[in-house]
Amino acid sequence: MSTTQQGTHSLAFRVMRLCKPSFHVKPPFRLDPADLFVGEDIFDDPLAAANLPPLLSSQLTKSMDSSDLTYGNRFLLHHPSDAMGFSGLLLLPQSFGAIYLGETFCSYISINNNSNFEVRDIIIKAEIQTERQRILLLDTSKSPVESVRAGGRYDFIVEHDVKELGAHTLVCTALYNDNDGERKYLPQFFKFVVANPLSVRTKVRTVKETTYLEACIENHTKSNLYMDQVEFEPAPHWSATVLKADELHPADNSSTGGREIFKPPILIRSGGGIHNYLYQLKLASPDSAQMKVEGTNILGKLQITWRTNLGEPGRLQTQQILGTPISRKEIELQILEIPSLINLDKSFLVHLNLTNHTDRELGPFEVQLSQNSAHEEKKVMINGLQTMVLPQVEAFGSTDFHLSLIATKLGVQRISGITVSDTTEKKTYDPLPDVEIFVESD
Repeated sequence: MSTTQQGTHSLAFRVMRLCKPSFHVKPPFRLDPADLFVGEDIFDDPLAAANLPPLLSSQLTKSMDSSDLTYGNRFLLHHPSDAMGFSGLLLLPQSFGAIYLGETFCSYISINNNSNFEVRDIIIKAEIQTERQRILLLDTSKSPVESVRAGGRYDFIVEHDVKELGAHTLVCTALYNDNDGERKYLPQFFKFVVANPLSVRTKVRTVKETTYLEACIENHTKSNLYMDQVEFEPAPHWSATVLKADELHPADNSSTGGREIFKPPILIRSGGGIHNYLYQLKLASPDSAQMKVEGTNILGKLQITWRTNLGEPGRLQTQQILGTPISRKEIELQILEIPSLINLDKSFLVHLNLTNHTDRELGPFEVQLSQNSAHEEKKVMINGLQTMVLPQVEAFGSTDFHLSLIATKLGVQRISGITVSDTTEKKTYDPLPDVEIFVESD
């Protein structure tokens, strides 16, 4: 891990990673005396539950006599917690260990004077070098270390938030005066690799006016991860709601929504454990119209924070998550209301709305029923003039109007082919989807 340029130096760097210890676990082979004589369901009997534990406890106390040199009780459970295998000790790191993206790299660095002489005026620098940049962690140029005595040392701690994957190099340099007054330069390099602690797979699906985002988080580390927060930050024109199976009402996760004061962390087990999150996204008004015109399909990004077994934090932010591209829809025609009772050969009014989603004035417009086929006779037609003229519609504005129709055949019929044309731009827009109605006799 460490490399040094050739030459004789009085000083040498020693680097140790600062991280929390792990639990010292000894998987035990321990027995509960009750398991040797009775089954697991014996304590379902109230009489046995009241009398058997004291009896077994008295026998166990006798077997734990300190004068017994045969250690016959070494396989017995003295306490229920013994089955977990915790020895009560913590294990210090035995190696530099794995370093993951999103963690804080913390290192204890010691510069030792291995000579028999004092060195003076020491300028120390510590930097992290990645494939993209070089980050300064410590620089004592303005206040050099006055001296380090023979056999002494100077210690310091550096921290760095890991934001890049791949190879990293901790560069430690010292510029100092040796015993003979010679100015010497000592560089040392400590290399390590940053891995990805988790992967995030997303799936986007749109149903009518609602978009659903599924995020699957997988743990690639060798320790359990406790997810403190997995929040979706929606883009400005979206609102987000997290959906949970165990809640009757979804929790609002938009920027204006409330947040829980406390929520227990979600465990994602080591070595490939996964957890799925589901978010419901809807367009927020009034900017949704402008967003549709611009055609943007950015939904937002995920903010993920976690802790390991002993509370060491980590944090990641995903890139912008993209949804289905939104088409540029200039004009939108929709039916607001149709009479519930429609009689044969009698006119009825259909309430419609025409909306301009652009930033400019459009129109005038013509509304008519288009023919699907020259030989096909329509069962629902316009009553009166076959073309209806509408005035201009202002930018991001809308207008309501009524279209008089008449049905010429009984039963289930379709209103089809209602089409809008812009007379100024000579443009015809897609017709409305067919709508079924039921025609009765008078």
